[in-house]
Amino acid sequence: MTSDCIARIEIDDANLPVPTPEIAQERAVAIFDLLEENSFALARADAPEGPYELHLSIRERRLVFDVRTERGSAGSFHLSLGPFKQVVKDYWQICEAYFDAVKNLPPGQIEAIDMARRGIHNEGARLLQERLEGKARIDIDTSRRLFTLICVLHFGG
Repeated sequence: MTSDCIARIEIDDANLPVPTPEIAQERAVAIFDLLEENSFALARADAPEGPYELHLSIRERRLVFDVRTERGSAGSFHLSLGPFKQVVKDYWQICEAYFDAVKNLPPGQIEAIDMARRGIHNEGARLLQERLEGKARIDIDTSRRLFTLICVLHFGG
């Protein structure tokens, strides 16, 4: 296993509402995919090497990344949720449309909605990469999976 990766992830959702089955599924898939393959490294020159444990939470309307290694805390950083508000809202709206479409619409219409969903998801992932600049280095696939987890946290935040 490379040292530039997340080996374990925890989500602090204690103060959030119980997720819908669809949201629980989105979260489970994102965590599974993230742990299967990711690229994550702290950007500080003096940062300890991974692999890392990542603890995500929302505190005072800020997304908290608490990063640890087997030797202890590697640091934490906070991101304002404000820049994510619209893209998260758009993402959940298109997800709801997609979940409804899967039940009722023909494959061609489902595919069109899914393409829109992926576009918004990519927009959120790029925004996350920008916001993490100077804090952590992540590839686009890792950013997409982390964005999904941000959406899950933001859903109740």
